[in-house]
Amino acid sequence: MLDNRSMPPSAVIPVLNCPDVVAASAWLRSAFGFLERLAIGGHRIQLSYGSGSLVLVNGPSAPASVMVRVEDADAHCARARAAGARIVAEPADYPYGERQYTATDPIGHTWTFSETIADVDPADWLR
Repeated sequence: MLDNRSMPPSAVIPVLNCPDVVAASAWLRSAFGFLERLAIGGHRIQLSYGSGSLVLVNGPSAPASVMVRVEDADAHCARARAAGARIVAEPADYPYGERQYTATDPIGHTWTFSETIADVDPADWLR
């Protein structure tokens, strides 16, 4: 795959419709720690988090689900809660080696944030 500075480098890029991409971008940066990578007019904004990316586009909101890997799920959850995120599942440990929590943003998208806590062979929990 060729590099293109106009595109996020991630292999998977969720695209979320938002009625106001500028407001959505500001909220995602404040609550979840995303960074703005590229703003294209007022209708399209690319955001990054670690090695991942997503794109916000103007359009009627339609709920989506996105998973983001984080270093500390508890601290991340506290930050999100302080910024007004609705926490729908508190941080919890799972047998597949992840500690996760789930929140919704003001538009209704569901976000699951996942912290790796152990290297677990899938054969150990996929039964």
